[in-house]
Amino acid sequence: MRLSRMSKALGATAAVALALSACSGGGGTSGGSAQSSGDPNKVITAYSNEPQNPLLPANTNEVYGGRVVDMLFAGLRAYDPNGKPVNDLAESIDTTDSQTWTIKVKQGQKFTNGEAITAKTFVDSWNFAALSTNLQNNSFFFESIEGYNDVSATTKSTGADGKTTSTPAPKAQTMSGLTAKDDQTIQVKLAQPESDWSLRLGYSAFYPLPSEALKDPKKFGENPIGNGPYKMAKETGSWVHDQSISLVKNADYKGPREAKNGGITFKFYTDPGPAYTDLQADNLDVTDVLPSNALKTFANDFQDRNANKPVAADSTLDIPGYNKNFQGEAGKLRRQALSYAINRDEIAKVVFNGTRQPAKGFAPPVIDGFTPDIPGNEVLKYDPTKAKDLWAQAEKIQPYDASKPLQIASNTDGGNKEWVDAVANNFKNNLGIQAEIQPFAKFAEVLNLRKSQQLPGLTRAGWQGDYPSLYNFLGPVWGTDASSNYEKYSNPEFDKLLKEGLAAKSTDDANKKFNQAQEVLFKDLPGLPLWDQNKPIVWSNHVIKAETGWNGQILYYNIQAK
Repeated sequence: MRLSRMSKALGATAAVALALSACSGGGGTSGGSAQSSGDPNKVITAYSNEPQNPLLPANTNEVYGGRVVDMLFAGLRAYDPNGKPVNDLAESIDTTDSQTWTIKVKQGQKFTNGEAITAKTFVDSWNFAALSTNLQNNSFFFESIEGYNDVSATTKSTGADGKTTSTPAPKAQTMSGLTAKDDQTIQVKLAQPESDWSLRLGYSAFYPLPSEALKDPKKFGENPIGNGPYKMAKETGSWVHDQSISLVKNADYKGPREAKNGGITFKFYTDPGPAYTDLQADNLDVTDVLPSNALKTFANDFQDRNANKPVAADSTLDIPGYNKNFQGEAGKLRRQALSYAINRDEIAKVVFNGTRQPAKGFAPPVIDGFTPDIPGNEVLKYDPTKAKDLWAQAEKIQPYDASKPLQIASNTDGGNKEWVDAVANNFKNNLGIQAEIQPFAKFAEVLNLRKSQQLPGLTRAGWQGDYPSLYNFLGPVWGTDASSNYEKYSNPEFDKLLKEGLAAKSTDDANKKFNQAQEVLFKDLPGLPLWDQNKPIVWSNHVIKAETGWNGQILYYNIQAK
């Protein structure tokens, strides 16, 4: 997901093997107790920021909108705190050949408006999400289903400014491989066998939608009706833009994420400093975003009220392919120079106080299949001498346009300014170029700039796992037609290796292909891996205990209030 969010994974018979290899590890104070004596009616207040888009599951692929969508909706599957898939609305998910899948939907499931959830509900929702004219950010997640290419077809044209644009031009309105056999049975035929396919079904793109959402998606997204652990607090006015979103417990939800509190109010902050102060005063109950200056003190500031563990989330510095300074052979050398110029170890220690670990690849270590030995990843080492030499080589080929400072677009609410400033100083000191932050108060503003391909320089980016797989950190981010590939990186060799990995018969074979795909990324460097994340969180005296799941998202439904 989406630190951009919120993909594929390796599931079915391999689901257990695909569960995170180290997610439950990690230090920190556990805090409180796991007793169930908390107040089940108390509403929890939590740190957040304004979502980028209306709250439609298939159109939400950033972290702040995603945390709300995940509480409002439930899908065929969910993921337990360690990343293991468990059935939610699915009675069963079966296949004999990994290409044709039969899904039984539990009977008696309903949205909070009383509308029944049937096999047809899922078929209609997925077709809506995949159809290119509906412009859903997560349409890419349905690419494996037979007929997806017909509903997602586009035409490309080049304007007078030289920019290429894509216009939806679907050849069909529904995917041929998706049918409702009866009220409770979904049949899915994939374009090729993929043993991993069922693991994806817990991701938000696959959530069901009530019929009114398909009639007026924009209106629905402002006040969504779901079927998850929570529902909007009011029929109107639950989302006060730039202020908060209020949810209350959905008493009718009986799935694996049943709420242990009375609701969640997400309060929007543009700076983590005031949020931290509010927590210290018990005016906010939980946060997963800490100001940089609190990373050294949070364990003492919130004794027995903090947690910190490695999670499936990483950070990158993305380089738009449309920036002429980084195109061609000179551009390739400059990308390498930028990477060698970043002192990841020092920034991880000084700015993040050890809550980040220098990256070794394009996926974090807690994901099954991770290896620190990807050929080409030596470019992640700090070597200012080599950085200067590579930059000088690039200058001989094509001079760098230094008329303006190199800007790094970033939201400032997540404690990002400090590390971006540190990276900018690395560039100044080691490459002799001017660099600075391009600050934004809202993460959504950065995403919108990236989506419109109007970045003047680089951009901070990151990925929080949608489901526990190596592919999830590659396909949705760097695949040619991927939903979160905002900078439009494209390499046929990379796409081919991903496809071969998805078709592999074992998780080991799949991960070998995915790691080969990372070799391509290290040659091209469309983005620079920076660090993998621990997720420190703190909570107020009003909370017994809080915890994060496998991907770093707070398990809001599990928070017990005093």
